[in-house]
Amino acid sequence: MAILLVFFFIAVPIAELAIFVSVSDRIGLLWTIIVVVVTAVIGASLVRRQGLAVAARFKQELSTGGFPGRQLAHGAMVLVGGALLLTPGFLTDAVGFSLMIPIVRERIRKVGERYVKSRTIFIQ
Repeated sequence: MAILLVFFFIAVPIAELAIFVSVSDRIGLLWTIIVVVVTAVIGASLVRRQGLAVAARFKQELSTGGFPGRQLAHGAMVLVGGALLLTPGFLTDAVGFSLMIPIVRERIRKVGERYVKSRTIFIQ
């Protein structure tokens, strides 16, 4: 796991730098900066909207007496997506924007649920 984290902390910034240089060569430095700022503003707006929607579903689940595990997972993904959207970069923006899509979050949640269930013993 530590090797994977080190890889991401090294590979992602290098990939972001390479993409910045490539985009800057094609559209210019000023436009590249403008695009990065605009995506951060749009991302912040999406995070707010998605966060409020998840919070409303969380409250609804609690009010009906259910366990809001699904909403907790969605909320965590919106939080991570928001952090990625506020981080300058095209690669992080792509992942961050994808985490703002409920269908994508639900698929990730289901994969995570299967992963946890396959490695957990449940006692009833």
